[in-house]
Amino acid sequence: MNKKKFFFATGLLIILSFITVALAQTGADLTTPGMSGKMKQAIEKSLQNEEFAAKTKEVIKPGDPPGFLGIPGAPAPNFILGLLWAVWVGWIFSTVGAFGGIMAGVGHITIFGLADYAKAFGKGNPVNNLLTDSIRVSNQWLVGLSGVISSFNYYRMGRLVAPLGICLAIGGVGGSWLVPTLTAGKISLRAYIGYFGLIVFILGLFLIYEVTPKGAARKKEAKAAAKAFEKAVREKADTVDQGVKIIEGSYTFMWVAVAMVVASALWINLMDSARWVAYILVIIGWILTFFIGNIRFTFYGQEFQFKAWIPMVGGIFIAAIASFLGVGGGFLYVPFLTSVAGLPMFLVAGTSALCVLVGMVVSIFSYMVGKGVVIAWGLIGAELVGIFIGSMIGPRTSKYIPDKVLKIIFIILAFYVGLRYTTKGFLGQSIVPPF
Repeated sequence: MNKKKFFFATGLLIILSFITVALAQTGADLTTPGMSGKMKQAIEKSLQNEEFAAKTKEVIKPGDPPGFLGIPGAPAPNFILGLLWAVWVGWIFSTVGAFGGIMAGVGHITIFGLADYAKAFGKGNPVNNLLTDSIRVSNQWLVGLSGVISSFNYYRMGRLVAPLGICLAIGGVGGSWLVPTLTAGKISLRAYIGYFGLIVFILGLFLIYEVTPKGAARKKEAKAAAKAFEKAVREKADTVDQGVKIIEGSYTFMWVAVAMVVASALWINLMDSARWVAYILVIIGWILTFFIGNIRFTFYGQEFQFKAWIPMVGGIFIAAIASFLGVGGGFLYVPFLTSVAGLPMFLVAGTSALCVLVGMVVSIFSYMVGKGVVIAWGLIGAELVGIFIGSMIGPRTSKYIPDKVLKIIFIILAFYVGLRYTTKGFLGQSIVPPF
């Protein structure tokens, strides 16, 4: 036999063997034509492990209609329900500046049952991991778009303290990756979720105290500004004219610092070598914040001020806790803005949205570009329409809600979060959704 023909035939047989094995492992019925290559790879990888393969073949239903991410037999979320739920998510986040990620998670995890479906594949299964990341990034898309719309609307309305939001974001973006990286394998806040829930309860009680006359008296400027704003709304006066006006502080160092910490986060997520570059970038960004100095601004005749480094440090701790728990952190930013920064609730939602927005952009980019996470674009598209609607309504309706009532709404949701984490930490499972 001719050597060339022999080698050609041998090579062809080897290729056909690999194809046969791959088809035998994956099974034509386990995938669908519209399924992404990343999901097909995850299924193939799971089938290479005997333990995972059994679960994968058990959960995926060959012949059933494709559901989430094109998996046969997977839950198929209703787009109309997704749109309506997203309206609520966009409204609540743009109204109080928090709970967007948690509420988005309630929809994806509990209402659509995607988390239980992912868990059915078993811990460590590549399909489980990909589905979980997809749910997480889907939540971030909703919060990110709401952050964009809310920040823009509140800025136009004169109800966004941009320097404060930027300084919080400088600490937050760096803290979201640096603290978990340095403490990986040493500290796990997930083991202390129950205690975190108790802290949230205490936080809710403190906010209740701030609603009382005695507690409100400590925040004279915020109370006076809130009353003046509410009066202007009742009289249908132009609320933009007396909105936030920065009277001291430069944006130069702020934007350079933001660029540094964002670059550090992208480097650590996208580059496999020279990790020291990311550490240097984030440290430079944080140091620059100390050179920003004092920021002063007015809102409805009342003057507020803060040192730029204080919210930066606050952002580090908030982002560290949020990243350990897998939440956006908005419900931690809000108490900081009301209690530490002393802002009225009318300024909190937009400022918090700006902080969360920066972190969401970096996280989404890192997951989808760096790790190749895929999402269900049809569902996300419907939900983003709902987010747009809710986020456009929120800033326009929140001005009609008294400052005290906005705090009460936040307190109710804080107790909900506290109940969820307390029961999950001490009982092993949350008694409120997402379970």
